Amino acid sequence: MDNWDEVRTAFQVARLGTVSGAAEVLGVHHATVIRHIDALEGRLGVKLFQRHARGYTPTDAGLDLLQVAQATADQFEQLAGRLHGAGAAMTGELVITSVDSVSPLLLPTIATFQEENPDLEIKLITDSRLFRLEYGEAHVAVRAGAKPQDPDNIVQSLADLSMAVFGHRSYVEKHGIPEGRAEFCNHRFIGHTDETHRASFYQWMRENVPAENIALKMSNMNDGYHAVINGCGLGFVPGWMARGNPDLIEVLPPIPEWSANLWLVTHVDLHRTAKVQGFTTALKEAAKGWP
Repeated sequence: MDNWDEVRTAFQVARLGTVSGAAEVLGVHHATVIRHIDALEGRLGVKLFQRHARGYTPTDAGLDLLQVAQATADQFEQLAGRLHGAGAAMTGELVITSVDSVSPLLLPTIATFQEENPDLEIKLITDSRLFRLEYGEAHVAVRAGAKPQDPDNIVQSLADLSMAVFGHRSYVEKHGIPEGRAEFCNHRFIGHTDETHRASFYQWMRENVPAENIALKMSNMNDGYHAVINGCGLGFVPGWMARGNPDLIEVLPPIPEWSANLWLVTHVDLHRTAKVQGFTTALKEAAKGWP
């Protein structure tokens, strides 16, 4: 881009959703904001925003621009941190992405880190999709499964969480416990709506439990846990989560094949920013005490 002012203006409009909000942050007149947006859209030949009564909503092209601009802003912030001291970098956003079942383990560390860094705005996004760290969609990712292989990311082992099949006491009292694979056909199981889910334990269920006996399918593991504790069937529950409920009965004990490997992933360009370093160090230390 030959005019960073226009890109910066579009970034603030996308972030805040209004021309007036962007004008206030940038310290310019709202007419200047509109002029920058119109000029940038004209130069690129695409619409970056949908205009409506409540403000401006980014189009797909606008979202792409927002991601690149966010990554650039983070890199400027990293430079400022190097030039003016680490404390200057403990501001702005810290975006963390994780699978939903792990978020309860992350929250104590997030709470402590935010208490220690009150000028930092933290976002925790739980989603099964892989966020693109190279486009600034997140600063830190906690991913489960096989070790991520992107060469532009720094990947560290965080934890291995055991998984087992549990049933609620109310279900077991009515239907008993299967004595081996041959009795799976006499039970209801709780699976995942995504038939191609990459978790090894869901793959095991698809290969070993008759399809007609996977009677309930959930879109995330937290919902699957609640389905188990409500007696809907037998399902996978992380060991640390099951320990908190005395009415859960282990039906199939954990095996290494079902272990959920957690990885801490950061992008090489932002890995050494103060906020990323501070949070990942705190999280690795907390993970040592996870059950």
